[in-house]
Amino acid sequence: MFYTKIRSIAQHLLRMLFRVKVIGKEHVPSQGPAVICANHISNLDPPVVGGFIDTREIHFMAKEELFRIPIIGKIITKLNAFPVKRGGGDSGAVKHAIRLLRNGHVLGIFPEGTRSKSGELGKAHVGAALIAIKGKAPMIPVAIIGPYRLFRQTKVIIGEPIDTVTFSEGKAGTDAANELTELVMLRIKQMIDHHR
Repeated sequence: MFYTKIRSIAQHLLRMLFRVKVIGKEHVPSQGPAVICANHISNLDPPVVGGFIDTREIHFMAKEELFRIPIIGKIITKLNAFPVKRGGGDSGAVKHAIRLLRNGHVLGIFPEGTRSKSGELGKAHVGAALIAIKGKAPMIPVAIIGPYRLFRQTKVIIGEPIDTVTFSEGKAGTDAANELTELVMLRIKQMIDHHR
């Protein structure tokens, strides 16, 4: 299978170049929906998360501009990525994401929406939480601890899942999404601080 072969190649190269170490892989459910929420420090984040969380295939939202690049667009499509328009609500991408979760797939999202040039956590958008709530999927916080430097260790820390169904009970959708977003980013910060 194309996805498995590319993941294996990416894993081998990234482990060799950046000595990637993964902690907490057991927190990714073996079946059913989940939303992987990671901080975003580099263009290497998607292949690192997709390559080293290797117990499930991950469907990533990716900026639509990437799909217009010859060869790159075809490759990332085969790797389960789907386009999202930046700068506003892309209802088509959101509906597709929710549909993936309801069909039991794993979704990968970077809640900050863009890379942090400083490496510090940026402000997160609530979209990932809203999608997780509507898709009845747990949110799994993931901390990527770089920077990516040749032959220096990069860590991927996978936190415990947050049950969005229980968390959002009795709360308005936007209130629950805001609180979930804050909680996920807090968990990521705590993991970064603990493992840095």
